[in-house]
Amino acid sequence: MARLWEADPNASFKRRLGKSAIELDRTNNDPSCPDIWELSNGDVAIIGRDLTSGYAARLPDGVSIGADERLVVIPGIMMRSAKGDIPDA
Repeated sequence: MARLWEADPNASFKRRLGKSAIELDRTNNDPSCPDIWELSNGDVAIIGRDLTSGYAARLPDGVSIGADERLVVIPGIMMRSAKGDIPDA
């Protein structure tokens, strides 16, 4: 069965949503920091820690992680700082 949505690997980074990890003091200036980006096609890319294996056995009912998906975690302050950049539905 075909999926209703597929990630487009050709979409480019359009703009950061919220503040950088450096601005939020959530990194030690290491280039491997969490981030949230809007892509050129409107999708959102989230860079975070891969905790798929840590959460896989305790997902809520109705939640699943596909074989080609990962559960990533970012600092909550990063998502809250992005709120103003995310339009209402």
